[in-house]
Amino acid sequence: MRRVLREGRGRGLFIGLRQGAGVQDATRLPYAMSSSGKVLIMSTLTHFDAQGQAHMVDVAAKQATHRIAIARGRIEMLPATLALIESGNAKKGDVLGIARIAGIQGAKRTSDLIPLCHPIALTRVAVVFEVFQASADQPAQVVCTATAETVGPTGVEMEALTAVQVALLTIYDMCKAVDRGMTINGVTLLEKHGGKSGSFVAGA
Repeated sequence: MRRVLREGRGRGLFIGLRQGAGVQDATRLPYAMSSSGKVLIMSTLTHFDAQGQAHMVDVAAKQATHRIAIARGRIEMLPATLALIESGNAKKGDVLGIARIAGIQGAKRTSDLIPLCHPIALTRVAVVFEVFQASADQPAQVVCTATAETVGPTGVEMEALTAVQVALLTIYDMCKAVDRGMTINGVTLLEKHGGKSGSFVAGA
């Protein structure tokens, strides 16, 4: 007999022992796929109760600790669009300066946008941009990295990810008059620290 994994119509993963043509002792487990195609078994989907109803997770018993999350994403564009951003001559003004404020504001409003997120007292939000010229290997792009911090009973991953998305969307909004083909890509959580589950570092 050997251990097997089989997808269960999008609702979970069956794990069991193969014996002959069948699978014995199969159990359905929630799972996710990593960017490399690796199957990641998850414990439970905490935003659903035993009856499958969506609810806000109760964090009252969790210890308040220093929590930090770092997320990153990029917006790709025409070289001429990037030149406009760098020169500060875009029609709507200082694109990156306004996008930075928008990202910070987005982090603060995360619980208004994501239904089951807890309102969090953020102690710090930082939004940083890096500009990369077009090359043989990559298009012209702006990379956004957002860091969110708090001291509390729940993490700030969603706040960091929201900051990145809102900042990049603001760049799109401010530059769409000259480049509607811009694309937002690669938004991902890079690091998470604090809390009972400890640290997460992408690719580690």
